[in-house]
Amino acid sequence: MKHRNWTLRIGVCITAVMVALILLGAVWTPYDPNALAGAEKSLSPCLTHPFGTDNFGRDLFSRVLEGGRTSLLIAFCTVCIGAACGAVVGSLTGYFGGVVDEVLMRFNDSVAAFPSILLALVCVSIFGTGKYKIILVLGILFIPSFARIVRGEFAKERTRDYVENARIMGAGPFRVMFAHILPNVRTVLLSSIAIGFNNAVLAEAGMSFLSMGVQPPDASLGRMLAEAQGSLFTMPWYALCTGCFMVLLILGFSLLGQGLQERGDAL
Repeated sequence: MKHRNWTLRIGVCITAVMVALILLGAVWTPYDPNALAGAEKSLSPCLTHPFGTDNFGRDLFSRVLEGGRTSLLIAFCTVCIGAACGAVVGSLTGYFGGVVDEVLMRFNDSVAAFPSILLALVCVSIFGTGKYKIILVLGILFIPSFARIVRGEFAKERTRDYVENARIMGAGPFRVMFAHILPNVRTVLLSSIAIGFNNAVLAEAGMSFLSMGVQPPDASLGRMLAEAQGSLFTMPWYALCTGCFMVLLILGFSLLGQGLQERGDAL
């Protein structure tokens, strides 16, 4: 009987629903996420405001969708930078070894030696806050983890028969690396990318929660959770709706990454 990867299926379903909601929010929201309405302050969830409103009368459903879009955009750009640069570094060190491996991996280890979130906070405090600065900082900090994963896979694959056959047929090093080996490590790389999305959303939310990330009036899930702290008893729906949305987004990517990893192990 064929094994059914329920972890992957559930992860795909949750991620698809959350991404679809965020993409919907990019083109349409019930209200302007930043529109103030003094007459509708602190409304509990109802038909007109499914997630209620905050203490400024802003519709929380619209703001959660906007905040999710911000988190997803930052996570996407961060993972693109980390995965692309990490794949190049990891493939070079894993395939060639020797001096190339020593130089690049020592630099890689020096960056990875510091706690990522702490180093990100230091960089942001130096260069300033803002969406694009966070993307650049987190993208650079994500390079070492992707490089280490790709390096390990390339080190295993470079001794396989199909690699030797490609060399005998006259394929150059870069053709062997990117046309033959890289497609065979794509499952591991895809699972790492999914987990990277998870970590990037968490990192951005943590920085915004500490007021070092996305700044008002732009919506951010982490910033919204920080704002909800002062009204946990008067407006519990603020923290609950925002927190549940973020948890589901992170859970979807986490299950997706785990499911892809299980699929790769089963092949």
